[in-house]
Amino acid sequence: MREIRFYITPSGRSPVEEFLDSLSGKQAQKVIWVLRVVEEMGIVPAQYFKKLPGTDDLWEVRVQHGGDTFRLLGFFEGPRLVILVSGFSKKAQAIPRQEISVAEERKREYESRRRDDE
Repeated sequence: MREIRFYITPSGRSPVEEFLDSLSGKQAQKVIWVLRVVEEMGIVPAQYFKKLPGTDDLWEVRVQHGGDTFRLLGFFEGPRLVILVSGFSKKAQAIPRQEISVAEERKREYESRRRDDE
C-alpha cells in the first residue's frame, strides 16, 4: 500500500492543506475519500490516480464531485510514499502548464532539502 504526505514549504506552509481548507465540507470529504483509495488499493483505477506524461515523474490524484473537478499533484519518494505538492480546481481539459511548473519546482526543492538533510 501507499502512504500520502503533504509537502511543507521551507516557510512551514502546506499548500495542499490550504487547498483542502478552501473547499466545502462535502468537496473535502470526497478528496479525502479518493486519497484513501490511493493509499489502500494495490492497483488504483486511472480515474483516481495516474502518471502525468511529459513531466518530471509527476502523478495526479483525480477527484470528481458533482460538476467540480479537482487535481492534486505529487511525486513518489521511494516505492510507496507519495508527496502531494499542490491542489487546484480544474476548469479546462488540460492541466494548466503553470500548475505543472509549480509542482515540478516544489519537487526539486523538496529533493534538494532531503539531500541537504542526509
